[in-house]
Amino acid sequence: MTIGFESMPGSSGYLDLFPERRMSYFSNPYVLGLTVIAGIGGLLFGYDTGVISGALLYIKDDFEVVNQSSFLQETIVSMALVGAMIGAASGGWINDAYGRKKATLLADVVFASGSLVMAAAPNPYVLILGRLLVGLGVGVASVTAPVYIAEAAPSEVRGGLVSTNVLMITGGQFLSYVVNLAFTEVPGTWRWMLGVAAVPAIIQFCLMLFMPESPRWLFMQNEDTKAIAILARIYDIDRLEDEIEHLSASSLEDRKEENAVTYFDVFKTKEIRLAFLAGAGLQAFQQFTGINTVMYYSPTIVQMAGFSSNQLALLLSLVVAAMNAAGTILGIYLIDHFGRKKLALSSLSGVIVSLIILSGAFYGQSASPSNSLFGWLAVIGLALYIAFFSPGMGPVPWTVNSEIYPSQYRGLCGGMSATINWISNLIVAQSFLSIAEVAGAATTFLILAGIAVAAVVFVAAYVPETKGLTFAEVERIWKERAWGSGYNSESLLERGDEDESSPPS
Repeated sequence: MTIGFESMPGSSGYLDLFPERRMSYFSNPYVLGLTVIAGIGGLLFGYDTGVISGALLYIKDDFEVVNQSSFLQETIVSMALVGAMIGAASGGWINDAYGRKKATLLADVVFASGSLVMAAAPNPYVLILGRLLVGLGVGVASVTAPVYIAEAAPSEVRGGLVSTNVLMITGGQFLSYVVNLAFTEVPGTWRWMLGVAAVPAIIQFCLMLFMPESPRWLFMQNEDTKAIAILARIYDIDRLEDEIEHLSASSLEDRKEENAVTYFDVFKTKEIRLAFLAGAGLQAFQQFTGINTVMYYSPTIVQMAGFSSNQLALLLSLVVAAMNAAGTILGIYLIDHFGRKKLALSSLSGVIVSLIILSGAFYGQSASPSNSLFGWLAVIGLALYIAFFSPGMGPVPWTVNSEIYPSQYRGLCGGMSATINWISNLIVAQSFLSIAEVAGAATTFLILAGIAVAAVVFVAAYVPETKGLTFAEVERIWKERAWGSGYNSESLLERGDEDESSPPS
């Protein structure tokens, strides 16, 4: 599975010669429409992330066994992540074998089915089954949506367009809190909250029936005429010829090489190993710095801070979700102007400060439970956390992973790094409440702050800046890091069996 049009080193020069032909985010309604429709997969991801945090408050009221077991509460939340890991791990193969469009349609069917199972669940265990199905759909969508978007994105706006999928995730989280609030007084509260998730999946399914397949995948299937017809709706005639030339050449090379690439090759080839370390590390740190702890459990955190009302907890969480969406909009602009690496580092710096504030608030609240000041300080800490996290560490890991791998490795490494994200997500979701019970909320947030410090060191050391670079230029970065500036121009696979102790001859 591959992403993007610019696998050959000509497109960057073309735009340098004709800068007036650079596209802006809003310059092509067709590309933006494809992005938004594909991004509904991100909306499903975000809605499921947010909705369970509110629904869990009412699930505990209906099922006493859930109310008495933190482990069962964590399992209800995290079973969707188990499904997402499986979906993400298989999503690359599904995309390669059947195309981006069919993969999206499959994800919609599975997600809608899981939503309906959850809504009708007679006991917590059927509910957990529904969560597993929903997770499978989300996992496939989490791999497919960035691929589909990136393959239609001109390089100069690729970061912003891929980040739109993250905006849909945060928008889905905001929508989930609105829905949670809307159903707080309705009989069968949590069933409506979980069941209505089927609606966006059905909407995307219907819209995707009228969407084209990815032009990149069509070229890989030797359906050049269909691919060119789609590209003609993206580029003007002069740039179209340039893009077709590069895409045809890279697709021909991919067809020769793709079958030879294995999981072993990712770790055997030095430059691919470095790229995967950067991509997978970003995905892991995105989760271990606590974002989905905040999104899954924000109402619970608000109640831990002293606000006992379910409705007030949901309302304050709605404000947090709104800030998350607003911050992602800012990130769409900054990621193609400020740069991926700088954005991640500044984001993490603010996250560290916010987590320290949260830790201090909970420490003060435990020492003086009657003082509401510490409860409000915790809410401020949550808001600051989102304000710093959402423009940077929200979109940067997904954007970087869509552009740092050579074309023949992109599907394999993209699926592997997405699986790392879901595994990390699962660990955090399954352990947060238990750790908070044992160590206390203050210590838990201090641990997350320490992880964020480690993330700063990691990004500074291992993640390159890829703003505005073509895929070929990014590939050269990894070759230079692996072999120094004296590397030759042999293909990665031709060097795959060589001794890594020295640069290629």
